Amino acid sequence: MDKDRITIIGGGFAGAEAAWAAANSGLQVVLYEMRPTKMTSVHRSGDIAEIVCSNSFKSNLLTNASGIMKQEMRLLGSLTMEVAEKYRVPAGEALAVDREKFAHEMTLRIVSHPLITVIREEIQFLPVDRPLIVATGPLTSESLAQSLQSTLGGESLSFYDAVAPTVTLDSLDLSKVFRASRRGRTSGLSIQDGSDEPEDYLNCPFTREEYICFREALVAAELAPVHNPDDEKIRFFEMCLPIEEIASRGERTMSYGPLKPVGLTDPRTDKRPWAVVQLRQENREGTLWGLVGFQTRLKWSEQKRVFQMIPGLQNAEFVRYGVMHRNTYVNSPHILDMTLQVKETPGLYLAGQMTGVEGYLESAAMGILAGINAGRELLGKAAVVPPATTVIGSLCRYLVETDPTRFSPMNANFGVVPELESPERDKREKARKKGVRALEAMGIFRNQLL
Repeated sequence: MDKDRITIIGGGFAGAEAAWAAANSGLQVVLYEMRPTKMTSVHRSGDIAEIVCSNSFKSNLLTNASGIMKQEMRLLGSLTMEVAEKYRVPAGEALAVDREKFAHEMTLRIVSHPLITVIREEIQFLPVDRPLIVATGPLTSESLAQSLQSTLGGESLSFYDAVAPTVTLDSLDLSKVFRASRRGRTSGLSIQDGSDEPEDYLNCPFTREEYICFREALVAAELAPVHNPDDEKIRFFEMCLPIEEIASRGERTMSYGPLKPVGLTDPRTDKRPWAVVQLRQENREGTLWGLVGFQTRLKWSEQKRVFQMIPGLQNAEFVRYGVMHRNTYVNSPHILDMTLQVKETPGLYLAGQMTGVEGYLESAAMGILAGINAGRELLGKAAVVPPATTVIGSLCRYLVETDPTRFSPMNANFGVVPELESPERDKREKARKKGVRALEAMGIFRNQLL
């Protein structure tokens, strides 16, 4: 075991950023990447940080959480952001790249760094090296996943994502929504007040006609294309069916299943609705709400079109769309601390999508933090976490503070960022102020690292 270097497994976005951050602190890094010696079902090359899905990294605006996170990454010396700007292609307000040139440049920059050694071989078992960063992504090899699970213990890894969409409270039409539980009583709070009562839901009531139109649109909607051939082999659990599959089994199947109105009375009509979509609070602040029972394989554009037919959701802002696919990630609230270190295994860090973040840049951001903290460990310094008011810091807190029984992957969005101290009603101005606050805090954080 070499105690004078950092070992990293995985050459995706997170692994590349972790290696870059650690090496730029003057530390020796060994980065293992199994490609092209052993390929996955979706990768086509051995390039570091190969893009296999969309070449868009989302909005670059500083009134958007994703855009703010990009600027935070720039402040922290992100290699991804530097290369992305070099190979940017027209995409309106979004940052999109030439995928091949981007990956080639990322590879060149990593392999040519004097303090980074890239070894092209599969790691099947967790090495004893410390500090060790595991950043193998959603397609972690079976043998390494088993080794990791043995180290973490229990049902610590998820190999299958069944995630329902999440919307923001601010985007709901609250005149069409009522708050209640199936137990026949409410918390007595207004929707905006929030509640400690876990069985309080927001309820979106359907008339018979609205329900029929919604079901017809849902059954006819287009499914997302399969990027991973293994997804074609998915056999759904009867207790975890896609909502479109439930709808296809009969006109009333949804209304006797996840949309059942039993035990609910709409206070505006004093009657039980024909069917009800329930939303469950997903964060402490009550700004994020998930559609209960709405795991789905629909294309994201179809999810927006069809799910906005739900009463109260006609202008809903989706901060996370539903997915059903293979995805290796840990139950971070059980496993990690905010520095991305495994609580029960000092010196072992996780990074990237494996931690429970969604998206290339979210993964890269976690890689930067893991690289910084692994490097600080080697240098005998205390681990750090970006401020809660930053987008990256808020994601770290989401990973650790979420109810473990409800934990599922999350991308950058304002719903996980703390509210302003002084309320701001204008949404654009609110976003701008959150951005200014975040970047000021990240600037201070960055200076403290120097």
